[in-house]
Amino acid sequence: MGINVNILDGEKIISLQTGSNTPAGILSLAGIPLSANDKIQFHGADLPADFVLPPGGNYTLQIRRAHLLTLITPDGQSSIQTTAPNIGQALAQTGLQLYTSDSITPPLETPVTSNLTVFYRPAKDLTVSTKDGTIAVKSSQQTVGKALASAGLALFGLDKSMPAESEPLPSDGQIKIVRVKETVALIEKAIPFPKSYIYSLDQSAGEQKVVQAGETGLTISRVRTRYEDGTKVAQITEAETVVRQPIESIISLSTQAQIQTLDTPDGQIQYWRAVQMYTTSYSPCGSGTPKCSYGTASGLPVKHGVVALVPSLYNQLVGSRVYIPGYGVAVIGDVGGGFPDGRLWIDLGFSDEDYQNWSGMHTVYFLAPAPASIPSGLN
Repeated sequence: MGINVNILDGEKIISLQTGSNTPAGILSLAGIPLSANDKIQFHGADLPADFVLPPGGNYTLQIRRAHLLTLITPDGQSSIQTTAPNIGQALAQTGLQLYTSDSITPPLETPVTSNLTVFYRPAKDLTVSTKDGTIAVKSSQQTVGKALASAGLALFGLDKSMPAESEPLPSDGQIKIVRVKETVALIEKAIPFPKSYIYSLDQSAGEQKVVQAGETGLTISRVRTRYEDGTKVAQITEAETVVRQPIESIISLSTQAQIQTLDTPDGQIQYWRAVQMYTTSYSPCGSGTPKCSYGTASGLPVKHGVVALVPSLYNQLVGSRVYIPGYGVAVIGDVGGGFPDGRLWIDLGFSDEDYQNWSGMHTVYFLAPAPASIPSGLN
């Protein structure tokens, strides 16, 4: 008893009745050649060429022709003969373990046709470190930046990675992300106004007049601060602009002295100025010079009760008297160098036998009578 067979070979359909009961015999009778890699399928399952078909049946046999597929990977190029219907199944038949993050071109669902070239790049295992911890990802991208973006870890703005985002994936799979933020602030800073004095004979003793009121100036600085992973790493001032110049304060002072009275432990004194001055002390052999010096600029001996001032004040006040609490009354009879910063200064004289060390700010009272013209440094 024969069998009825429909043969599907691509777009060709061949129907015949035959006494042969094996696929190989049926195809031979139909004049249909098979290559070593072609497949015969019955109801979607591969059927051996020598399978014996039961007699008296109606059968539909489908021939799946093998196609040559060229596979290009990072390791090189290979050729595959496959009857798989699409690229995904063809690659699976080779034993490749595929992941969704692998790069496959054309896509897996593309039908297999003759002379098809497939580019396959497997995903690499990567460990991405951030300030919050580490994240394991797989990526088939070829640069660090694209790998991070595909993993949802894209760099934004000033963010940086190590290796840099334009570099290829590192061989050890280690990538570090540093989140970078910069802030810009405008900082205001006051400019102190300068002070100057003029002197008038027409004003009463001790009277002060504001000729011109001082006004502070203003600068605005543009300050950029850089943070990496939330930690401040740098701060620079990019520009500083003066938006308001300071206005000088001008004060008119009287050159006349105003005599005042003060009760002290050493008795009552009358003075025309009381000034805070930096006070030091010296003696004949303790004046800071290699040799002992017993004389002064005025000819008086160095002893208790003789004090020294800087030249500008000494020249105007030599012979005048002062009172220093704890030291007593003294005459201005010597000259000294003072301090480079120009602070008001007085040096208290002692003999070597009664020397006391003085250092620091003290009030100095300039005793009456007042000079005809008050030195500008004491106004």
